[in-house]
This record gives sequence, C-alpha cells and structure tokens, in this order.
Amino acid sequence: MNKAIWVEAVGGPDVLQWSDHEVGRPGPGQLMIRQHAAGLNYIDVYHRTGLYPKSLPFVPGVEGAGEIIAIGDGVAGFSIGDRIAYAGPIGGYAEERLIDADKVVRLPNSIDFDQAAAMMLQGMTAQMLLRSVYPVAAGDTILVHAAAGGVGLILCQWAKALGATVIGTVGSKAKAGLAAAHGCDHPIIYTKQDFVAEVARITGGSKLSVVYDSVGRDTFLKSLDCLRPRGLMVSFGQASGPIEPLNLGLLAQKGSLFVTRPTLFTYMATHSELQASADELFDIVASGKVKVEVRQRFALRQASEAHRALENRETSGSTILTI
Repeated sequence: MNKAIWVEAVGGPDVLQWSDHEVGRPGPGQLMIRQHAAGLNYIDVYHRTGLYPKSLPFVPGVEGAGEIIAIGDGVAGFSIGDRIAYAGPIGGYAEERLIDADKVVRLPNSIDFDQAAAMMLQGMTAQMLLRSVYPVAAGDTILVHAAAGGVGLILCQWAKALGATVIGTVGSKAKAGLAAAHGCDHPIIYTKQDFVAEVARITGGSKLSVVYDSVGRDTFLKSLDCLRPRGLMVSFGQASGPIEPLNLGLLAQKGSLFVTRPTLFTYMATHSELQASADELFDIVASGKVKVEVRQRFALRQASEAHRALENRETSGSTILTI
C-alpha cells in the first residue's frame, strides 16, 4: 500500500498525518506518477490551516517530480518512464499520485528530480512576476520582500540577470549574506532597518516602479510608500497574515498606484502557457544565471516538522520532501 500525508481536519502542523493512500488506476487523460520528491511551499500552509479551503480529507502539496508508471486512455506525447514535473494540482505529498497529463511537463536531462521539485512552483512564480506581471528591464530598481526565501532567491538572481538593481528585505544578517550571494544588491534587515527609509536612500528619493511582496500584512502598507507615482504593488503571498481591507482612495493619495494579486495558476491556465513558463525557467537555470539550491530536506513522513520550520522562518531558499 502506498503512503501519503493526509489532512482530515484543518489546523496546525500536527494535522498532517502519514497514512495509507489508495491511488487507483489513471482515468482518461490522466497519468500515474511515482514521485521522487515534493516541494514545500507556503500555499501548503494556507491549505492546511483552511485559509485556502479544500474539501476534507485531502492530500496537500502542489509541486513535485517523478516518473510516469501508468497512462490513461487518450493521452498522447508521454511514455512509461518519462521524467516529469508539475506545479499546481494538489496532492503532491504522496508516494504515488494521479494527475492530468496537461498539467505536467517533461524534464530535461539537466534537471534532476530534487531540483525540479524545488523549482517548479517557485521558479515559474518568479517567471510570472518578472516576465508577465511587470516585465522587468535593464535599469529597473525593484524591491523583493523575503529575499532569502525560495521565490526570493530566484527573483533576485533572475532580476539581476535582466539588468535590474535588486533591493531585498531579510530577517537576519545570515539571510542578508545569502540574498547578497544570489544577486541582491542591497539587502535590508527589516528587524533593524526601516525599509521605506532605506529604499528612499538607495534610490535617491526617486523610489520604485514595482514592489514584489509575499509577506502580506506586515509589509503591505509600508511598501506602498516605496512606490513612485503610478507604481505597481505586486502582492503574491501573505506569510505574516492576510492584508487588512484597503480603502482604494489611499492609492490615489499615494500617487495613483496600481495593486495586483496574481496567482500562478491563472497565468498558466493552458498547457501551452505552462510549457512556455517551464521552458523559460529551464533555460535560465541551464544557463547558470539562476541557481536553484535545495537548502533543506525532510522525509515525506516528516511533513509536520517541515511545516513548523517553514512557519517559524527557520528555512531559507528551497525545501523539499523526499520520497
């Protein structure tokens, strides 16, 4: 019998239970995957706590990599043994799983399973943010909150490769060093420095065209003060909690600002969009301009420990659950 992590009631990390998992056979348009690794992401916490509700019980996890072991009717373009990866469909905390064939991409030989599980969601999120939500160009100066996190490290490197100047907030001196080693020109330790004042100093008072914020409640309003008139606030996470309701008049007062709350799944709703995003990610990783490092590993059965570490901000970069 295969095993998986199940959530039968929402709550803290202890609700993650290691239990039997009956997979079944792939239906039409589906693949069965034997997983090698699953990615750990903050959206998994949102699902576990019920912030993003799911029907109970469920297997969490929206990112993984493995090999195809069975193919359902009507699937073309894949073979048994193909190495694949995905980001999006929930159910990744499992030894084996079913998934729709149009939600996966084939892995190039240069990307191993662990690296793929660590980069698909975070890397394609970075691609969406830098290439679609706000196309960053040479000469731009940007602010990345949580610059030493999984998405943050990729954002810093990729933006640097595009010719941008990168300002990033981090929580400690060690994380400042990590961010700096991955393309962050100006790490700001938010526990010791006022990031609004630092942004004004670094930019000579001209401020920024875009802020990328995955922190949420603790950073949102102050981030608006980092933007120049008609600047864009990109809120793509809420690690510190949900953002309070916003009076839209505030955006006018602060310079006709724009705010967006993008989700990766909207930007890769079709397989062609998914493939294009993944191809660009694979290319920049293969070029060496972006390095995706697995900085923490937990066995899948230790998912609750991994969630505690993530929520306590004890992790940096990418974390995977090995299977």
